[in-house]
Amino acid sequence: MYFYIVENNEFLLKDNLANFSELKFVSEIPNSNYYFIYDTEGLSFIKDSNYPKEVLHVDFLTGTLGWRMKRANHETNIKKALGKSDKQLLIFDSTAGLLTDSLIFLSLGHKVIAVEQSKILYSLLKDAISRAEKKIPVLKNLMLINDNSVNVYKSISEDFDAIYIDPMFPKSKKYTKKPGKIESIKKILELENLKDDTESLIEIFLNSNYKKIILKSPLKHRNIYSNINYQVFGKTTRFDIFL
Repeated sequence: MYFYIVENNEFLLKDNLANFSELKFVSEIPNSNYYFIYDTEGLSFIKDSNYPKEVLHVDFLTGTLGWRMKRANHETNIKKALGKSDKQLLIFDSTAGLLTDSLIFLSLGHKVIAVEQSKILYSLLKDAISRAEKKIPVLKNLMLINDNSVNVYKSISEDFDAIYIDPMFPKSKKYTKKPGKIESIKKILELENLKDDTESLIEIFLNSNYKKIILKSPLKHRNIYSNINYQVFGKTTRFDIFL
């Protein structure tokens, strides 16, 4: 299967794209169910096999995420999960996704190494970072890597203060008619033949030499692990902390 990218802007930063083995640059929308498009808003990934077409675009400057970043000090649950510290923490985000919580970590003054296995998501994130880095100075404290997070963790000699794991939540029956970005991410992982092997991932990190692991879960999700040291509860989610 080929991926295409439609260039509508001469300032396309090709260095932001992951290393796709099959990627073609074209000047017109291709006869394909999946393709990238680069326009004045930046890079987007299009799935148009069904009507209406699905568009996944990442923007750190607007919307809910931009608002949360400006109010990072009000993110009390995340702050409690990180714990009190007078120093800048180094956090390993093993499941970058759309970087939602990593950007909060950055806004709180910490450094983050985030890993995303999807080449599509990585490319969208890198483009979003390049568009936002002049207006969001804390992005200089972010390193984004496209790879398997366990491989990266084992290859890096950094002494991380926390490992962050944010699995994709089970689909709620209440929202089956509103797929949103989480369902789009799931479809992208399927498209790239990437497994959501969260339980194995958690087990590997729990058996590593860690200082702290922060596992984000739905509020009512059953406790699978008996060695949780403490929990932080929000309205819809909770953080399970392992020390």
